[in-house]
This record gives sequence, structure tokens and C-alpha cells, in this order.
Amino acid sequence: MRLSGRGVALSLTASVLFALMPGYVRELAPLDGVQIFAQRVLWSIPAVLLLLVLARQWPVFVTALGRLRREPLLLAALPLSALLIGLQWGLFLWAPLQGRMLEVSLGYFLLPLAMVMAGKVFYGERLRPLQLLAVCCAVLGVLHELWLTRAFSWLTLVTALGYPPYFMLRRWMRLDALSGFILEMAVLAPLAIWLILSFSPPGAFSDSPQLWWLIPGLGLLGTLAFAAMMASSRLLPLGLFGILSYVEPVLLFAVAVAFLGEAFNPAQLWTYLPIWLAVLLIGWDSAMLLRKQARKGF
Repeated sequence: MRLSGRGVALSLTASVLFALMPGYVRELAPLDGVQIFAQRVLWSIPAVLLLLVLARQWPVFVTALGRLRREPLLLAALPLSALLIGLQWGLFLWAPLQGRMLEVSLGYFLLPLAMVMAGKVFYGERLRPLQLLAVCCAVLGVLHELWLTRAFSWLTLVTALGYPPYFMLRRWMRLDALSGFILEMAVLAPLAIWLILSFSPPGAFSDSPQLWWLIPGLGLLGTLAFAAMMASSRLLPLGLFGILSYVEPVLLFAVAVAFLGEAFNPAQLWTYLPIWLAVLLIGWDSAMLLRKQARKGF
């Protein structure tokens, strides 16, 4: 698969949008992580419908519904893909409530490397020299984080190893980003409704009226980020897509320190510096390859 400039741009856009979410979520008090998860699922559905109309992709969605009727295997795979993404979203929001976010964060450091391995093993993808050097830099950063935190657990494993099967399944399903996303959210919607009806804090919306517009905004922000990420995963080799996902923790680090007032541990520089170097190497390699492709008239 040749390098897609559009795929790289979409991956970077997704990372920027995801990096905005922690600050946005802080404004959603008194809702807890479970309620934010449920509201995000429900409000993602109208957000995707709006994007389908604006992007004139409604016929593509209708085609996807037709495929569900004609292809039993695709229909059977949809609940599995919804379960995989719902599990990741749920863990990401459950872990902070249990004081176990460090273990999940470590999983996100390991995830790009798991994506690289999946691309090599299942798709026969080969890394270019600068990409391989970037992976080596990332490995050094991850090993330092493992040594520094010693937070490796089942949560780390589920986070790191749960996404590659999801992306591989979505590739096999051959659903476009928006159609696949809205179908997954439709599968998760009954669970979201039950969580809201059973566990929503009483008077949350009356006591905090800003939630009436902040919650739909969360759905739109999350949908744009996730749709960009899924579209990128279809356009890029899985290994490169995985390495580019390191842009997100780099941006999250900057947001947490610069805007959210979180304390910075100087020892973590030896985690982030190799990862920052890996991101720069990937950017340099991608720019050179895109320029080479442009000269050849691709």
C-alpha cells in the first residue's frame, strides 16, 4: 500500500481532536465516566447522521445497510466490532474512577508497537529504514515507562492488544468510516440508554444547564475524531498508522501540562523524548515519500 497524504492528514487531525477531549470532558461535571460514555454513544448517532447529510454520503450508508442484509458474516461481525470498541471506551473511562489510569496509559504507549507487529505479521508490511528507526526510538521510550511506572497489568494488555483486532476486523468489513461508526453506535445504544436511565445523577441537567449543549458537542467532537481515525486506518499501512498514533499521547502530554495544570515528572522526559523523536522521524520520512510520489506523478 503506497503512502496516502490524505491518510496522514486524517491521522494527525484525529490526534488533535482527541487531544482536545480531556479538557472538554472536565466541563461535563457532575457526570461521571460511565455517564459520559453513555451520552457519547447516544449523541454520536445524530452527529454521524448530520455528517452523512453534509458530506452527501447518505447513499453510501444505504449501501452499507444493503450489505448487512445480503452478507450474514458482515451482520455477525458488527456486534463484535461494537463490543471491541465499546470495551476500549469503557475501560478508558472506568480506569480513572478506580485509580488505575496509569495502567491504561501504559497500554496506549504499547498500542502503536502492537499495531506495527500486526501489520508485519498479518499483512506482510515492511518498514522503511526511518520508520524502523522510529520504532526503535519508541521502544526505548516505552521500556523506560515500563521501568518507571511498573504498572503493567491485564488492563495494560487489553488496551494494547484490543485495538489491532478491531482495526483488522473493520478493514475486513470494508465499511466506510461513518457508516461503520453509526452502525456500531446503534448496537451500543441500548446499553447506553440503560446506563443513563439507571445511573444518571438526579437533577444533573437542571443544576448544570450548560450540559444541554456541551453533551451534543462531545458527540460531534468524538465523532469527527473517530471518523478521521477510521478513515486514516483504511488509507495507511497498519504499521505506519500505528506509529502515527504516537502523535496523540504527545499532544495529550502538552495539553495536560500546559492547559490542565498537571504536574510534570522530569524523569518522564526519557519516556517522551524518544517518542517525540519517533514522531519527527515518521513525519520526515512521510514528507520525503510523498514528495517522491508527487515527482513520479502518483
